[in-house]
Amino acid sequence: MNSSTPSAKTIQIYLPKGNPRGLRIAEMTTRTVRLIEIPRIHINDFFAMPEANQVGLYFLISDTDSVEKPQLYIGQTGDLKARLNQHHKKEFWTRAFVMLSTNNTMTQTHALYMEHKAIATAIEVGRYEIKNGNNGNRPHTPDPLKADCEELFYTLDVLLSTLGQPIFETLSINENILYADELKPTIDNRVIENIEISSPKTAPPLFYYKVKDADAQGYYDDDGFVILAGSSIRQAQTPSLPLIITKLKERLLNDGKLIAINDKSYKLIENQLFKTPSAAGQMVSGRSSNGWSEWKNSAGQTLSEIYR
Repeated sequence: MNSSTPSAKTIQIYLPKGNPRGLRIAEMTTRTVRLIEIPRIHINDFFAMPEANQVGLYFLISDTDSVEKPQLYIGQTGDLKARLNQHHKKEFWTRAFVMLSTNNTMTQTHALYMEHKAIATAIEVGRYEIKNGNNGNRPHTPDPLKADCEELFYTLDVLLSTLGQPIFETLSINENILYADELKPTIDNRVIENIEISSPKTAPPLFYYKVKDADAQGYYDDDGFVILAGSSIRQAQTPSLPLIITKLKERLLNDGKLIAINDKSYKLIENQLFKTPSAAGQMVSGRSSNGWSEWKNSAGQTLSEIYR
């Protein structure tokens, strides 16, 4: 999801325990949305907060250090504490993100609408592996309430991205992408940070990777390297190819996101994000690869020459 809103925005991040790896509370100073990041180990700190009994939307997210997508479950509830307690049986998640209103005016209808929209948008974007069994129930929503929900959802999108979870940010490069440009700490014993979000920026430059039986293109940004849909991927693999890339290729084939176009090449059906340019290069070439030197722009400059 992206917005064309041109004005700058200030986001405040508050650390109630003074621990930057503990609870973090993010708000856009001109909006009524509050987003609370809760590491699973600190869930009881959230339960002790008055906000824990409110109506809210929540996101349960797994950590991943691999090329696999993080797992994500999206839900809504009239009682956040009770519902998150029930989710202790879900073992995959390591942190929760809870969205609620600062003035406690968000109703269950708001939450139901945004749950449905959040699941549908997250599936469409494809950055995370969605654990929900369905898309949620979209309630009948009068136009004024729908307008409120869309405004709340836009703020939620910005706050999630600011806290490192770009759940609704498209991998496509033909739409603008929001960036956090500036971090300004304010002195406080519990720490408050103000982040100004500038107007959307233009699409990043394309890079190309061409080897025998493969011809791919993609771009590099703060999230990693994205191989674009339509790229061709070499079928042959060498023993030096990391096992994790082999398994990812198998999963993409099983999911129909990588299809054979002949007996030597596959075609990528949707954009695929990798944490490093080298992992992206290994997917394309089927061998060990230094993506920093092998991805090149149209002028022949390497990724390393442009970004390092």
